[in-house]
Amino acid sequence: MAEYDFIIVGSGAAGCVLAYRLSENPNNQVLLLEAGPKDSHPLIHMPKGIAKVMADPKHIWAHESKPEASTANKSEYWARGKVLGGSTSVNGMMYVRGMPADYDGIAELSSDDWGWEHIGAAYKALESHELGAAETRGDNGPIKITLPTFRDELSEAQIAAGHALGWASKADMNEPDDAVAIGYAPRTVHNRKRQSAAVAFLRPAMRRPNLTVLTEAVVDKVVFEGKRAIGVDIVRAGKREIHKGREIILAGGALASPAILERSGIGDPDRLSQLGIPLLHANPQVGENLLEHRAMILQSRLKKDISHNKQYNGWRAIWNGMKYYLGVDGLMSAASYEIVGWLKTDPQLNRPDAQILVAPFSFVMEDRTKVETQPGMHVTLYTLRPDSKGSVHIESTDPIAPAAINANHHATENDRKKMVALVRAVRGYLATEPLASLIEEETSPGPAYQTDEQILAAFDEFGTCGYHAVGSCRMGKDADSVVDPELKVRGVEGLRVMDTSIMPAIPSGNTNGPTMAMAWRAADIIMR
Repeated sequence: MAEYDFIIVGSGAAGCVLAYRLSENPNNQVLLLEAGPKDSHPLIHMPKGIAKVMADPKHIWAHESKPEASTANKSEYWARGKVLGGSTSVNGMMYVRGMPADYDGIAELSSDDWGWEHIGAAYKALESHELGAAETRGDNGPIKITLPTFRDELSEAQIAAGHALGWASKADMNEPDDAVAIGYAPRTVHNRKRQSAAVAFLRPAMRRPNLTVLTEAVVDKVVFEGKRAIGVDIVRAGKREIHKGREIILAGGALASPAILERSGIGDPDRLSQLGIPLLHANPQVGENLLEHRAMILQSRLKKDISHNKQYNGWRAIWNGMKYYLGVDGLMSAASYEIVGWLKTDPQLNRPDAQILVAPFSFVMEDRTKVETQPGMHVTLYTLRPDSKGSVHIESTDPIAPAAINANHHATENDRKKMVALVRAVRGYLATEPLASLIEEETSPGPAYQTDEQILAAFDEFGTCGYHAVGSCRMGKDADSVVDPELKVRGVEGLRVMDTSIMPAIPSGNTNGPTMAMAWRAADIIMR
């Protein structure tokens, strides 16, 4: 049986970057394990194929949260990618770096290794950006970042309304300047195709003889000798296999990595005892401290037929698909959202605390895989740094069974206040010219939701998770944290975690970029 220097569990943003970096040294034998199949489905690579892929159970971990008051007592869908590239193969392709203060805040809770000085340098190293090099922007890295190519009357009006409110205009919306701004969003799309972590990092690395990649390999647990990790126990083609390694790195994400730790005997003793799992190391923090963006769609009907809705229906949808496969750039090669804005729920704040994603189309709200036939637009909105914490824990020892999620959205008065203020701010934005005269009415949540209580009820009834969960294997310098500042799991040896689960605070925006940058930095820490 082969013995590896590093076994990486999960091929998402973190796992692919780690495989790329750690296999650069030809002396390192690296094994990467992915529970899902290869990323060969053509709709993975077509940016606007996302809705079809997200509905395919072969490529998705279909997590659901437990019903609770903040989800109107309904289960909520928290999907994650189960395919090479992980969630980077099924996400909306928004490329957001986060703000320097996010990483300096993480450094305060862990170590200087994670401050903006190092993360900014990681971004510069991993990017090949259309806008060229800048202080913290790269032009020669593995992942290609581009700007939207399709710009029309409605999109221009959506940006102009923000500018009319005094929001800044920036060529690169990721400039680290903490400005309230709106503009075209950088995206992980290149030559009309999705730039997943598998495409950008893993495919080049797979040409190296010292990297082995196994797909459809579900990791059950980490194998230990005493308290030293020596391998992983996996299920592949219906059979159990043990793969041994000098160091194991969990990169399964905020929902999967704590589950693997719990199945391995690391977690709350009472919880593990109830499942018959022998205790290896007691840490009640495993699976706790779950942070997530609480998003809601504010949707409008338009007076003028300038939305993209008709392009996604009937013969036009077929024609746009044909154009894509004929090599013509167009709507099918656009990211899910191509306009991003950052704003403040309170003008006294020193930096933006909310994000909006603005789209020139509108959903059938009962089935968001479909677009309306009447002209419409929508804004997805969420506050950036919520402090309400949930949890994720296993309720079964079956490695295929999804862990149970308690979302606990808007548990704090601070979060509730900001959510209400954000809806009012976005309504003010939509009432600003040149956008105001294009809008006929708000269709969701609608004019019935006006008071603070009604707006919070709308979040409960119509809200969604942001697909940005972090924190469930919290990194910290305190002894109670799950991993230390070098990502080592406390209480054992030879085991680290590197994915969104280690983030002790949620970055300001989408988590794809921050995860890649932190994984790039993690490789430096692991190899030094």
